[in-house]
Amino acid sequence: MIERKSIDYIAEHERHGRVIDQGPFWFLGNFHFFTIAIGFIGPSMGLGFGATALGGALGILFGTVFVAFHASQGAELGLPQMIQSRAQFGFRGVVIALVGALFTFIGFNVADTVLAAQGLTGILGWNGAAVTIGAGLIAAALAIYGHDWLHRIFRWCFFVCLPLYSWLTLAIMFGKIPVHHAVAGAFSWTAFVAQFAASASYNITYAPSVSDYSRYLPRKTSPRAIIASVFVGASSSAIWLIALGAWLATRLGESDGLVALHDAGNALQGGFGVIMALASVTALVATMGLNAYSGMLTVVTALNSVFGIQPGPRLRFASIAGLAVIWIALTFAARGDAIALLFDVLTIMLYLLVPWTAVNLVDYFFVRRGRYAITDLLVADGIYGNWAARGLGAYLIGFTATVPFGVLPGLYVGPAARALGGVDVGWLVGLIVSGAVYLMFCRSLDRSREESAIRASDAILKRIAN
Repeated sequence: MIERKSIDYIAEHERHGRVIDQGPFWFLGNFHFFTIAIGFIGPSMGLGFGATALGGALGILFGTVFVAFHASQGAELGLPQMIQSRAQFGFRGVVIALVGALFTFIGFNVADTVLAAQGLTGILGWNGAAVTIGAGLIAAALAIYGHDWLHRIFRWCFFVCLPLYSWLTLAIMFGKIPVHHAVAGAFSWTAFVAQFAASASYNITYAPSVSDYSRYLPRKTSPRAIIASVFVGASSSAIWLIALGAWLATRLGESDGLVALHDAGNALQGGFGVIMALASVTALVATMGLNAYSGMLTVVTALNSVFGIQPGPRLRFASIAGLAVIWIALTFAARGDAIALLFDVLTIMLYLLVPWTAVNLVDYFFVRRGRYAITDLLVADGIYGNWAARGLGAYLIGFTATVPFGVLPGLYVGPAARALGGVDVGWLVGLIVSGAVYLMFCRSLDRSREESAIRASDAILKRIAN
């Protein structure tokens, strides 16, 4: 019932996942009111409904490409996402990428909890502290039960939420919800690119965790099937709800995702708004469980990399409990402008993660082409070493390149970003530069040295399978 694995290799006889489950899983990962709020960004800058929906759709499609290609690594290697990164950064060097991933998981859970607590307090009068603690405990419990239960809960939430959002969307399309704040908006490239960037970055932040949920798929699973399933699931729900958010902002004047669902639902049918709000919060809490689970894998990877601590059930439990205490404490500490600061921190974490995703994908698909000595990824004295200069160098160069183009509202606007009218393209610059630099560095990589280690690793894994 409770998963015992963490960063361990998933042997072929232990794999029971189904590729058909990947689509609904990642569909629900974006199917909540947090995604609706992404659709408020364009209208807040004067952009109209059509341009906001288009910018959001293009951004989501772009960002989801990276997430989907990461997903195929899980079935091939049978390892969590960040363990595989030891091949690019080294057994201990991977800690640099782990820092960005961990703060992203914690940061999103803080933001999710704050928004849920404030929304349910304002709509239903619930006690904010009770919502904070209750959501944290449920999310932690889901993470403790692990992979199978997360897939199961996500599937249940998918079948509950899909008809609710479908009914609301159809009601909007057929004019059943009265419009009382219609704003046409005006097109501007600054606002359009900002909407594109926010949407792209929203899905890219799943990159460090996506293989965590595909590593139980049989190794023979078609990579194309995994990529397609994750791409369709993660992109379709986000495109849908960003467009819904754009409509709620430009037609009803809404600026809070949960309140917007509540008000629109009640305008359609009395009491329906409460059902919509509760269903969306439930889906959000399930997503918090996803963040807690991947956060646990990140912590265990870091402890194993730095201190050599071996994974086990007790370490899983302690890591999840510790993470829950941290994000609940940060939620209680967050007040007013602290939420805006939190989103600045998440933006910084995106700058930290984008060079990692570029290096990882370039290595997997263009340099080593999916061939790794898996057993060497699990030991400090393996073929990949403790500190991999190529990956670390490309990562640092890519991150440095983002600084002139970075934008942290109210805190920092880089000189190149000012020249672009304040549009944040720092993450895109980091993506391109780090990937290109890593590919250049790897021209001198002698892959033949790794072949004997790969053959030895495959032999060990074959014995395990038998």
